[in-house]
This record gives sequence, C-alpha cells and structure tokens, in this order.
Amino acid sequence: MTHVTPLANNRRLVIDHHGRTREFAALWLRERCPDAETLDPRTGQRLIEAAELPLTLAVESAEVRDGALRLRFSDGHHGVFDLDALLNDAPSDPPQRLWDAASAPRPEADFAAAVEDDAALLGMLEALHRDGFVLVSGVPTEEHGMQPLIDRIGPLRRTNWGGIADVKSVADAYDLTMTQRGLEPHTDNPYRDPIPGYIWLHCLTNAADGGDSTLADGFMAARLLRERDPVAYDCLTRVTPGFRYRDDTTHLEGEGPLIELDSQGEPVRVRYSNRTERVPALPPEELEAYYAARTAFYRLITGEELTLHLKLDPGQMLIMDNYRLLHGRSAFQLAGGVRHLRQGYVDRDSTASRRRILRHQATPAPTAGEPA
Repeated sequence: MTHVTPLANNRRLVIDHHGRTREFAALWLRERCPDAETLDPRTGQRLIEAAELPLTLAVESAEVRDGALRLRFSDGHHGVFDLDALLNDAPSDPPQRLWDAASAPRPEADFAAAVEDDAALLGMLEALHRDGFVLVSGVPTEEHGMQPLIDRIGPLRRTNWGGIADVKSVADAYDLTMTQRGLEPHTDNPYRDPIPGYIWLHCLTNAADGGDSTLADGFMAARLLRERDPVAYDCLTRVTPGFRYRDDTTHLEGEGPLIELDSQGEPVRVRYSNRTERVPALPPEELEAYYAARTAFYRLITGEELTLHLKLDPGQMLIMDNYRLLHGRSAFQLAGGVRHLRQGYVDRDSTASRRRILRHQATPAPTAGEPA
C-alpha cells in the first residue's frame, strides 16, 4: 500500500511506500522529472532552467498507479516517477572496505586479462575502489609496460616530471624518491591541483637489499583517531596546512586538511606529506593542538597495527588510491642488486567513469514488467 500526503500548501509530499517513508519538496521533484522535456534522455542533463521555476511551485494532484507516482505541478507540467527508484535513490558506488594489518586483503589482477577482457578489468577496478589498492601481475618488464592497461581506463596524467617516470636511486636526485633512503608513509603531490588520484607503481627489477613497500589505510586511521582521540580528529579536519614543491623549473603550492570530510561528515581524502607540508604561523595554542593531533595521526599510520608490508617482484604493479592510502618504503642498499621501478598517475574521474560504465554494461537489463 502506498500513501501520499501533501504538506505545506502542497509544496511538499510525504510518500509511504511498502514501509519506506520519505518527504520531498515539490521543486525538487519538478526539476528531476524523468521526461524528455525536463531531462535529456541520453545524458540526464537538465533541459529546463531550474532557477526560473517559481519558488511557490506546488503539486496540484498526485496519484499512484502501477508502481508509478503521477504528479501534476502548478506550472502545468506532468511528471511520472518510478516509486522504487525515487525512494531508493541509492549511491552509484558500492561501499569501501576499510582494513588494518590483521584484516588487510590482497586484491590481485592479471595484466593480460584486464587488458583483453572487460569483466577482468571491472573486477580490478572494483577491488581498487573497495580496498584502495590492487596488485597486478604479468606486467611486461619494459619501460612503458603499464601503458596498455592505462589506455583501457583513461589518459596518463602528465606532470612536470613527464608521464611514466623512473623511481630509482640517481646522482643529484631532484626528489627523495630517487634516493636510497626510506620514505615515511605519505600521500603523493598534495601541492598539485588536482591531486593525482591513483598511483601506478611498476616493478622492472627489485634485487636490492630492502626497499619493501608499506601501505596503510588512511580512512581506517581516521576512523580509529575519531574513536580514540576525537579532539585530535576534529583538529585535523579543520586546520588547513599548505604544501609546496619547488625546484629550478617548477613551483607548486596547494592546501587542505590532513583529513578532508565529505558533505556527510565522512573522510573523503587524507593528506600527509612531511617533506612538503608548510603549516601556517597560527596562534601558539592552535599550533600546539595541531602538532599534538598530527603526532597522534602519525603514530597510527606508522604503527604495525595498520601497516601492510610487501615487496614487488619484477612484472608486478601496485595501483594505489592516493586519496585514501598512505605508502612508504624501507631504505635499500644497491650492493644487493638493482632496484628500478616506474611510476605513473591516472586521475580519479576517468577511473571512476570506466568502472561505472563497465558495471552498468555488466548489469542485466530488467525483464518485462520490472522497473528499469
């Protein structure tokens, strides 16, 4: 049974459908009418100017028939909504799975399969979204071996360092990644706009002593900080440090909180880059609170509770969510052999778009009599 109750001079509707109850504004319903006059049938883009609708717009009549809500608005427009779709209003992305060292998954993908088969590529992208990383095997051990898989997803992000760049120890290094020192957990390039979405790290050779990779789930670290030290958590969501990279030809600056929240108050991005952080000269009491909060977060992301250790073999590639995961490495000695990795970036929009399109294509079409 479905009940539709008008409120506020018919400018709102309360819909109770099979135990689900939601309230809608008439204006919201009008600007989302799923018809070709209001929304483009192919793209879903709005064809009317919503800001020109009267603020006093109301629903003049409402009828439920055959699983559909049929409305007539005060501007004379008629709209028909599928009730299940209207009330579910589900997000387009599945939930992410947060992990610590004890529960860490090991999502894996095969390079050739992902290049050739849409189902394998979708599996890889779903794992990347769910777990924040995926380990790809069978990547050709040549300088641009990762490129065919990048081409299946979206353009390679080019930076001042080029496209796919070397990660190995060199003389006169322009970045600490090009040295033999260990690297603390960090996210890449918080000084860029936009910040690169996904890091692709491809191993060509890894015979050096040391050089193991580390991963920590930044969203899990944020969750634990919120539970254990809510004052520190609140501080890191409010204080906005700057980040800077500068060399002879490049000067990049950005800013943002170490824990960035979405409109629902949940972490949507973490930033941590000790090498490039520039905290503003805040009042001393604010700085003391920030430094204490940063230390609490640092202990989480460097502690064994959250740290996953792995070492890439030649032909393996690690793809990481740079908005979520913090990555680092142990120091290495070249006396044990050569360590040569290649790194590239792919942005979030093209990655998410490819995943959603593949999922939509893999979803069976509704049978006759079922709502689309």
